[in-house]
Amino acid sequence: MKNAIEKSDFVLTPYMKSNDFRATYQILNTVVPYLFLWFLAVKAAAISLWLLPPIVMLMTLFSVRCFSLMHDCGHYSLFNSKKVNRIVGFMLGVINAIPQYPWSRGHAYHHKTNGDWERYRGPTGLASTEEFAQLSPLNQKLYELRMHPLMSIPGGFFYLAIKPRLSLILGIHGFIGHLFTYLKENSDIKLSKIFSSYKSRNWYTTAEFWDLLFNNICVVSGWIILSHFLGVGFFLGIYSIVLTFSAAIFLLVFFVQHIFEGTYAHKTAGWNYLVGALEGSSYLEFPPILKWFTADIGYHNIHHLSERIPNYNLEACHQENIHLLSQVKTLRISDIPGCSKFILWDSATNSLISIESFRQRDRFKVRTQCHPQSISLGIEKLQQD
Repeated sequence: MKNAIEKSDFVLTPYMKSNDFRATYQILNTVVPYLFLWFLAVKAAAISLWLLPPIVMLMTLFSVRCFSLMHDCGHYSLFNSKKVNRIVGFMLGVINAIPQYPWSRGHAYHHKTNGDWERYRGPTGLASTEEFAQLSPLNQKLYELRMHPLMSIPGGFFYLAIKPRLSLILGIHGFIGHLFTYLKENSDIKLSKIFSSYKSRNWYTTAEFWDLLFNNICVVSGWIILSHFLGVGFFLGIYSIVLTFSAAIFLLVFFVQHIFEGTYAHKTAGWNYLVGALEGSSYLEFPPILKWFTADIGYHNIHHLSERIPNYNLEACHQENIHLLSQVKTLRISDIPGCSKFILWDSATNSLISIESFRQRDRFKVRTQCHPQSISLGIEKLQQD
C-alpha cells in the first residue's frame, strides 16, 4: 500500500459517537432472547430431546453476539459512559464466563501492534520460520495440529471455561509463595508493599485481578445455582456445547480477520499503524443474519482504523470511505479453510507463509548448497537458449 493515504483522509469522527438508546436496544435484543432460549430449552427437553439442537444453535449464536457487544464495551464505544461500558461489559463477560476487563486490556495491545509481528504474533501465537525450523519433526507436527481450524473447538472450551479459572488459581498460588518469601526477607510488614511488589503473569494490574476474581465468583456461583435448579447433567451439557462452539466461532473469525494470504506482517522497524489497519485486517463479508449475530465485526478494517466506532456505525463508515479501501482484503466464509494454511511468519519477506511453502523453499536451498555447479550450469544453459 502506498503511504499517500493518511488517516486524516478518512471520515471517521462522525461515526465515533455512541448512542445510548441503540446500545441499550442491542443489549436487550441480545440478552433477553438468550435467557428466553434457556427457558425454552428446559421446556423442550421435557417434551423431546430432538427439539434441543435448533435451540442450542440459536443460543450459540446469541452467545457470539454477547461476546461481540462485550468487545465494544471493552473499547468504551457501545455506550457514552465509560462506567456503563465497564458494568455492562462485566455482565456480558459473566454470560460467556470470560473476565471482560483483563480480556479487553490484552485486546487493546493487539490494536496497538496489529501488523507488527515481532511484538504480536496473532491470536494463536504463530511461530516464525526460524522458530519452526528449530523444532523437532514431532514438534513440527504438533504445531501443525495445534493450528488446525478444528482445534478451535477444544481450544474454545479451554479459552472460556477453563483458562479464567486456572489463571485465578495460579495467580493466587503465586501470591502465596510471594507472601512467604516477603515475610522471610522483610521485618517491616506492610500490606500495601506486599501487594504492590507482587507481579503476576496472570494479571497485570490490581483492577484486572478484581475483575478476574469477581467474574469467577459470579460464573462459578451461576454454575452451582443453575445446576441445582436445572439438573447438573442438563445444565452443564447444554452450557458446555454453547460455550464451546460460540468460542470456536469467534476464535475462527478473529483468526481470519488478520491471518490470510498477503496480510501485512512486518517487523517492528518500518512498521506502519495505518497499513496494519488496512492491509493487516480483512473485510469479512457475512450474510445479513451473521452480520447481525457478529455485530458487524466483519468490517474489521474500519474497526482497526478507529476502535471507538461502535458496531452500529461500522457499516455506514465503511460505505462512506469505500473509495479509500481498495487495498483491503475481502474474504468470505468459504475462504476460512484456505487462510488456515498461512501459519508461519517469515521475517525475511515480511509475510505469512504456509508450512508447505517453507519446506519447498528449504529443499531448494539445500539443493542449491549441495549442487552449486549444476545450478550454475543450468542457469548458463537457460541463458544460451
